[in-house]
Amino acid sequence: MPRFGSTLTAMVTPFGPDGSLDLDAAQRLAKYLVANGNDGVVVAGTTGESATLTHDEQAELLIAVREALPDHAVVAGAGSNDTRAAIDLTERATAAKVDGILSVTPYYNRPSQAGIEAHFRAVAGATDLPVILYDIPGRTGRKIDSDTLLRLFEVSNIVAVKDAAGSPAATSSVIAAAAPEIEFYSGDDKLTLPFLSVGAVGVIGVATHWCGIEMAEMIASYSKGLVHEARALNARMLPSFDFEGTDDAPNPVPTKTLMPLLGVDTGACRPPMGFPPDDLEDRARAILTGLGRTFS
Repeated sequence: MPRFGSTLTAMVTPFGPDGSLDLDAAQRLAKYLVANGNDGVVVAGTTGESATLTHDEQAELLIAVREALPDHAVVAGAGSNDTRAAIDLTERATAAKVDGILSVTPYYNRPSQAGIEAHFRAVAGATDLPVILYDIPGRTGRKIDSDTLLRLFEVSNIVAVKDAAGSPAATSSVIAAAAPEIEFYSGDDKLTLPFLSVGAVGVIGVATHWCGIEMAEMIASYSKGLVHEARALNARMLPSFDFEGTDDAPNPVPTKTLMPLLGVDTGACRPPMGFPPDDLEDRARAILTGLGRTFS
């Protein structure tokens, strides 16, 4: 079993009608997720609208979810494009007694590879918790080069990568060169099966809010050599992967539209995400119908 489990959800952050943090709803959502296929959760990541959360709110959220899930993996999104801010968030997450840190590449600044490496080394030095590097160049504007990753794996508590760079072929080369204890997670739901084929251990997903059971079954099937079963489960989830984020409804808008249909209210997104398109709830109902879910 991978260190944090094989199926984790980057959970949305629930807000109340006035836009304030809803900690009770966050606890209910976290419990729902681990009851429906997930080994754990990532809290206050990009899907959790971390860019709109204050550091105090992130700390409160982590404490609440840790309390709700004492026996499951809780990983803290603690990234920033300001190294000092990332260190502060990492220290707060460590104090909240989570199981690990997810640290994203500094975004917007477009630092050099040397700057990226120094940033991650500083973050890892601020905690004794295991650190997952989050490589998502489509959002950050910078790819973590393979050579940079391999140097960072020399840091004792950098133990994993959430890979949303979109190239299983490139990732396979890094996995082949890395120590066997370094774990790779797919950061893109639709590429999870291809990533498993080159050595990834699981996924940190979004559609796993509602299809965590199918995702966990797919990963388990593949690990047992049941490739046809894994492919069938992947095909069943493809509409969910297409739904989770679109130009007119970016992630996490679709998730926050779908989850109330399952009885898990998460509130609306904070600005500037925008309002859901008029037909988004109908699309969500179609997704759940295709999965055979009962919903309101």
